[in-house]
Formats: sequence, C-alpha cells, structure tokens
Amino acid sequence: MKIAYQGIAGSYSESCAKENYPGCETISCKTFDECFVRANEDNSVRTIIPESNKTTGNIGVEYLIFKYRLNICAEHFYPINHHLLGLPSAKLNDIKDVYSHAQALSQSSNFIKKNNLTENVRADTAGSAKYVSESNDISKGAISSKLSADIYKLNILKSNIQDEAGNVTRFLLMSKDVYQPEYDNKKYITSFLFKLKSKPAALYSALSGFAINGVNLTKLQSFPEKNSFSSYFFLCELDGHIEEKKIQNSLEELGLHCEDMHVLGVFKADNFREK
Repeated sequence: MKIAYQGIAGSYSESCAKENYPGCETISCKTFDECFVRANEDNSVRTIIPESNKTTGNIGVEYLIFKYRLNICAEHFYPINHHLLGLPSAKLNDIKDVYSHAQALSQSSNFIKKNNLTENVRADTAGSAKYVSESNDISKGAISSKLSADIYKLNILKSNIQDEAGNVTRFLLMSKDVYQPEYDNKKYITSFLFKLKSKPAALYSALSGFAINGVNLTKLQSFPEKNSFSSYFFLCELDGHIEEKKIQNSLEELGLHCEDMHVLGVFKADNFREK
C-alpha cells in the first residue's frame, strides 16, 4: 500500500501510517493539498490526514475534504507523545530556542513556559527535528516524535512533554476508490457532507429525521462555501452503517432539504471510541 502524508520523514502522520499499515510505502508531501491531489490522481495511492486533535481541536483540512471528496476508508486515533529533541551533546538546560509546528508548541505550552524556552513556529514537527540536527547548535531543540529522533540522530532530552497525558489525534485514511465494508455486528461511522436549500428553519427540518429515527450524530460542522458568507456546507458523521434502515430513512429525509449531498465514507469505528 502507498500512503501519502504531509511533512517529511518522521512526522506523526507517517508514524501513524507505519504503525497501522506495517510495510506500507510512505510518500512525503509538502502540503495537505498535495496529499489530496496524489490520492485523487492515482488510485494506487491513499492519503492519511490528521483531522482533529483532542487538545487543540480541528486541524483545518475540511475545505480539502469538500474540494476533493475522497472516500474515507478508515479512522485511526493515534496518541501524540511530544518529545524535546536536541543534539547528541546537548543537555536539557542548554536548550534556549525550541522549534516545532504551531499545534505541537501549543500542546506543550506548560513545559515551554516552565523551562523559559523561546518558541519558533515551523511548518512541521519532523522538519523542525531535521533543522535542529543540521544546526550544530546545542541551544536549539525540537518538539517532535520518537521516529524523528531516530531518523535525524537526535537525543530525547525530555519525553512526553505534552500538557495532556491523553493527547490523541484522529487521522483519516482516504482514497479515490470507494470502499464500503459489509454491514455486520461491528460498530461503524457514516460520514457525509451536505448543502441545504435556502429556506427558513432548513437545518432544523433537515436534522429532524435523525431524531425521529433515533440516529446519533457524532459530528456536525458548518463551513462557508468558497467566496460566500451566506452559503454553507455541513460536515456530518453518525453512528452506524449506511445500510441500516434507520440511517437510510434519515438520509432520505435529509436529501429532501438539500441542494447537494455526498457520502464521504462508511468505515469501522476505531476501538478508541470504546475507551
């Protein structure tokens, strides 16, 4: 399996891909947009995208989900354990400047403040580790993954520095080809997006079918359509498989109120949801 990810070798996205799909071939991309393009243009490539983080919320990739409408094949809740990395000769008290992605810096703010470190925002965590490895400066440190430490020959000066012990990011595995698991007794998530017709109480009317049929919505986010502040898309997820009768009834009811509706995927719920 080929999996495109944003960042360079050692990123959390690559770590998640390698842990969940041993032996996969990972493809480094500069941007999230490039990840979607690679998967959209080549059926043999899937992409793994961080969608949200337990501590800091949405990553901000929804507009790309709307744009490319790739099929969601799977979800993975991956623990994000941040480590302070430094040159082999560096000690913790040598570090003055710390480099990382804005999210990682935010998620490690207590450690950064406690040690009076100066934050430096960079494009990604693994790139920060590479930068420090090439700096030849023991005062520079990176907040990144254990995989980054191994790849760029850095020492872990302090482990698990994230503010929240249960820091977890939800990743989505997406592809051009539509894959839908057979309906059985497992727990599933159905993901879809929709745009409502312009009429009073449209959202209330559209969602009433889910309440009537006893369907549990686990996500509902609104995002403005491109170049508009009055037209919105909604990204929605619910518990269950699209072949369940109550879900089919709910989606049929929703469709009566929509200008546009698109199922993004049906996939097995990650076991993390049971915790």
